Amino acid sequence: MGFIDFLGDNSVQFWEYTGFANCTLPHLAMILVGLFFIYLAIKKNFEPMLLVPIGFGILIGNIPFKIDAGLEVGIYEEGSVLNILYQGVSAGWYPPLVFLGIGAMTDFSSLIANPKLMLVGAAAQFGIFGAYMVALAIGFAPDQAGAIAIIGGADGPTAIFLSSKLAPNLMGAIAVSAYSYMALVPVIQPPIMRLLTTKKERVIRMKPARAVSQNEKIMFPIIGLLLTCFLVPSGLPLLGMLFFGNLLRESGVTSRLAKTASGPLCDIVTILLGMTVGASTQASEFLTPSTLGIFALGFMAFIIASASGVLFVKIFNLVLPKSKKINPLIGNAGVSAVPMSARISNNIGLEYDSTNYLLMHAMGPNVAGVMSVIMTYLLHFLCLCNYENRMRFGMVELETGIPFVSALTFRYLCIKCRAVSWYICGNFLYDRDCLCKKNRECEYVGFVEFVAWLS
Repeated sequence: MGFIDFLGDNSVQFWEYTGFANCTLPHLAMILVGLFFIYLAIKKNFEPMLLVPIGFGILIGNIPFKIDAGLEVGIYEEGSVLNILYQGVSAGWYPPLVFLGIGAMTDFSSLIANPKLMLVGAAAQFGIFGAYMVALAIGFAPDQAGAIAIIGGADGPTAIFLSSKLAPNLMGAIAVSAYSYMALVPVIQPPIMRLLTTKKERVIRMKPARAVSQNEKIMFPIIGLLLTCFLVPSGLPLLGMLFFGNLLRESGVTSRLAKTASGPLCDIVTILLGMTVGASTQASEFLTPSTLGIFALGFMAFIIASASGVLFVKIFNLVLPKSKKINPLIGNAGVSAVPMSARISNNIGLEYDSTNYLLMHAMGPNVAGVMSVIMTYLLHFLCLCNYENRMRFGMVELETGIPFVSALTFRYLCIKCRAVSWYICGNFLYDRDCLCKKNRECEYVGFVEFVAWLS
């Protein structure tokens, strides 16, 4: 073999291993998405702490390479550096560390001083149930629908944690969607708030919150942990770290630990979390028909969540005395995008009254939203969705009682024999008239198809 032939063969082999030779349109599309995220972060200042790591992670994850070459560089290749870093996402131990930092940074005084604001945070979770119903109606399995619905809470760490348990195959799309809508809070929420409120409502002045003692601040994370985790033990990894971080902050004797948790530790985890979530959008795994559906459902959930918080305050004001009315502009803060949505409440309020500062009031439903979203997700989806999924595939015994009633998918229709299954008053009447139940051959469709069949 001559030198020219040797050089030619090696040049061809070299070219086959380059990104240029393995590049496809999906790779280029995802790279453009990553560049767009970086543009929004740097030029528009849309949550740069989130979008810069995610955007650059998308670039890293979509560098084309020869998949069968055994290079061990891809995030989904066992043993690669990116795969090892990604285990913090897939195994769900990045989110608790983020919540540790959030707890160390958060002042719960506004919520302690005005506990009824917790109801506003809870009301914003209607977006979750709305997205859940629609996801089921269009064909997602109950566990997948539950994982997708969490996007409505605009809480990236919770979305990652729960999707890793319910739908690991959808985690990349869910995480990117959740973080994207978190970053776009300044764009999405203001039009909704202006549409649903009147000028008179926007200038409502709320009384300054009472002073909260140091003892109350110390007792809150302890009592909060015991109450919430006794009710929903599955929320312990997130709620436990949230309240632990807050205790470090409020105890007054662990300031170094609180600063570490809220500063260097949280920053390191945020970098790794954002980068690996972005890298998980590898074109071959990310660009699937379900991805667009997830983004659309997430957007719908976020819209419903923002609107339901504002509407709840308007309804709540009907029963409150004039001196205790709540400004509906803080209703959007019920989504758990801390403190972004609270800042939006304050900024919109200042537009209509330059002396009406709503930030501290908005932080009440904002931090309540964090706890509400965790409890709602874990209580409903980890318990009920798993039950529904088992029920669909004939894995539940007859007349089995369930602790929580699903008002979302409460009827099923057996395709083969047209028998109907019901959730009634906490009890599931399982295929009482189903002719094919003995053979476990029941094929169920959801509520939408059931209504269509009846009509």
